[in-house]
Amino acid sequence: MNLMDQTFQQLKLQHETALIPFITVGDPDLDITVDIIKQLEAAGADMVELGVPYSDPLADGPVIQRASQRALQHHVNIEVVIETAQKARNAGVKMPFILFTYFNPVLQMGLSRFFTALHKGDISGVIIPDLPIEESEEVRELADAANVHLVPLVAPTSNDRISHILSKARGFVYCVSSLGVTGERASFFSGVEEFIQTVKERTDLPVAIGFGISSGEQVARFSKICDGVVVGSAIVRQIEANIPLLLDAKRREEGLLQIKQFVSQLKQ
Repeated sequence: MNLMDQTFQQLKLQHETALIPFITVGDPDLDITVDIIKQLEAAGADMVELGVPYSDPLADGPVIQRASQRALQHHVNIEVVIETAQKARNAGVKMPFILFTYFNPVLQMGLSRFFTALHKGDISGVIIPDLPIEESEEVRELADAANVHLVPLVAPTSNDRISHILSKARGFVYCVSSLGVTGERASFFSGVEEFIQTVKERTDLPVAIGFGISSGEQVARFSKICDGVVVGSAIVRQIEANIPLLLDAKRREEGLLQIKQFVSQLKQ
């Protein structure tokens, strides 16, 4: 069984909601990324999205764009991200890994090679936000063969396409909480709860929500109605704020502790 499925099943038995942080791999460097992943798990994260830095991230707000720019300076690509995940696994991390990437880097790598690498790298799922459901058949078949879940995004604007998207979903359904790009928000569109309920009524898969969730209060709010909550920009901002400490070998643990404490507060 896919590790993602096992994790969601266990959390359901415990009546808990998955906390799913997002980070950009290679920000501020690859060795520190492994340390950050370890701290995320220690802080209570249940699975983690590993962002592949990309020069033209259409769905990402300014915080994640800056993180991508920093990571690209270290020549981080999909293969490096998978290698970094393996290093984290070798360092004792148990939680599922979800790769977040745009389609062009996947295409450049080659679909078969990409999914072979994900399988060997013990990656449980992949999110490709710019791959339309109507064009995803080949990708989904290869993902299924590799026991990697192709996780779909469903937005409030999906409308008549929701049922079609859900019929092809694997792993969990990622509900987009707001229109526009990622980024921390104080409020969400007025029909967000109804939107989530509509999705939950149409699928037996776990339903998670992301885009803009940045505080413990918001995590608690959505934990009442979702199976998972994704927190991205707020964590990436914490990493950015602590770069001076993280890059100082004598103070790195202090910077890692700051990140761990922030994530721990989201879980409470």
